[in-house]
Amino acid sequence: MKLKLFLLFAVACCLAATEVRSQTYAITNARIVTVSGPTIEKGTVVLRNGLIDAVGPNLMPPADAVVIDGTGFTVYPGFIDALTNLGIQAQQQQQRPGGVGGGPQAQQQQQQTAQTVSNSNYPAGLRPEELVLDDLRPGESQFEAARNAGFTTVLTVGRTGIFNGKSAVINLAGDSVSAMTIRSPFAEHFSFATIGGGQYPGSLLGTFSALRQMLLDAQRLQKLQKAYTANPRGMKRPDPDRSLEALFPILDRQMSLVFNANSENEINRALDLAKEFNIRAIIAGGTESWKLADRLKAQDVAVLLSLNFPKRTAAASTDADPEPLDVLRMRAEAPKGAARLAQAGVKFAFQSGGAATLTDFFTNAGKAVENGLSRDAAIRAMTLGSAEVLGVDDRLGSIEKGKIANVVLVRGEVFARDRFVSRIFVDGKLFEQKEPPARREGSTRGGGTTAAPVPAVASVGGNYSVIIDIPGQSTSGTLALVQQGAVLTGTLTTQIGVVQIKDGKVTAEGFTFSGSIEFGGTQMEIVVRGNVTGNQISGTIDSPQGAVPFSGTRNP
Repeated sequence: MKLKLFLLFAVACCLAATEVRSQTYAITNARIVTVSGPTIEKGTVVLRNGLIDAVGPNLMPPADAVVIDGTGFTVYPGFIDALTNLGIQAQQQQQRPGGVGGGPQAQQQQQQTAQTVSNSNYPAGLRPEELVLDDLRPGESQFEAARNAGFTTVLTVGRTGIFNGKSAVINLAGDSVSAMTIRSPFAEHFSFATIGGGQYPGSLLGTFSALRQMLLDAQRLQKLQKAYTANPRGMKRPDPDRSLEALFPILDRQMSLVFNANSENEINRALDLAKEFNIRAIIAGGTESWKLADRLKAQDVAVLLSLNFPKRTAAASTDADPEPLDVLRMRAEAPKGAARLAQAGVKFAFQSGGAATLTDFFTNAGKAVENGLSRDAAIRAMTLGSAEVLGVDDRLGSIEKGKIANVVLVRGEVFARDRFVSRIFVDGKLFEQKEPPARREGSTRGGGTTAAPVPAVASVGGNYSVIIDIPGQSTSGTLALVQQGAVLTGTLTTQIGVVQIKDGKVTAEGFTFSGSIEFGGTQMEIVVRGNVTGNQISGTIDSPQGAVPFSGTRNP
């Protein structure tokens, strides 16, 4: 009898666990932007077992589904940020003589250490064999700000070096790296950067020459290896080289090479090299890509177009010199670039481009619409268009039966600052946000009227004890936030030093600010994004060394 009861209990537990894993949802009465087909003005989307099970205007919710009333909301495919550094571990710093990070001697020692632990014949920064997936950190909390903005999928890559590594397409949920990964590797990434420290290449011209020479050397090594494999007798075995061998898939057109290029000159150089070696190229950033739209179309080169438009970084002053004409022209032309690429038939996807706040992504997409890009094309560039460029359109980017259940529910105009993302599904897992208090229009305490609606912003002011989760060595600190409406000031204090908050902004979703701190003898810029729920605070600190999460509690 006891054995029978135990077995029944075990079966019940298994069934319960299965029900949690295979939760079914039905979003009803919603406007559905499928992207791949016509918009359904009032319909239902059914999500089951992490996939889109059904979509249509006259669907009855399944009996086992949790029903979500989508009245007043629009359902979109999960938005895709086509180039980020999300989830990448920060490079761990070791304590050395001379303070945190050490001086030039310590930095040289670190470079030498990096050289000795790798089997590459090339210095750190010129190693295309490095796989971003190896540096990807699991955990859903680090993606909260991006998810709350409506992003469900990103292309992520390292941010340092000439070669930034082989990128990965990941979903912003999952308790393991494998659960998050959609496609890896996607492409090799190349930046017009230098190594420094007296090492070659130390100039941008040298950087491009180094890339070209590595491609030539890789071609030669590939021919030698093929010849040796075909008939090794009487032939000296060619020495293996993991860095050059990592370029073989690019030479064979099995993998794309993404050039981080913004100026017309850089893009032209990238296109010249792509033509010379017959490689599949993609341009990332692409501020001036519209100037070469016809050539991009002719060479079938896509653009991961940055929505971090150029803007004035300092307040105007009557005593300041006027800005150069080319700077003013670039600022005026940037929002027109997407429309020009579309008119030329160039494939493009939107990316955030390191914007200080993800709100700018949607606001600037709206500016692109105001400057000639169709609204449908703009939505496509952050959904199905991105999925096509990233080679995952068979799984993501549109609301179609059988695709991954990445969808978002949005109240309001998607390109407006006051839009609200209510629910986000990633791989069928539900994340919810509490809607901010409704804005009061036309009333005051005294019974009079206001001239304009008061924007709804979160309440984040206060002093917080925080833990910064640096890999291998978490550190504590204090965050003092002084809020005046949507403006944020204050300080972040850690054992490294004190950061004065700059450009602090409070939104309905949370807050963002930037700052700088001396680290390893140099000034390092950081961007902090966070959310406050009750007395709990969480978010990420973004720096040239990587992004790290933080969390904490408001002090009494």
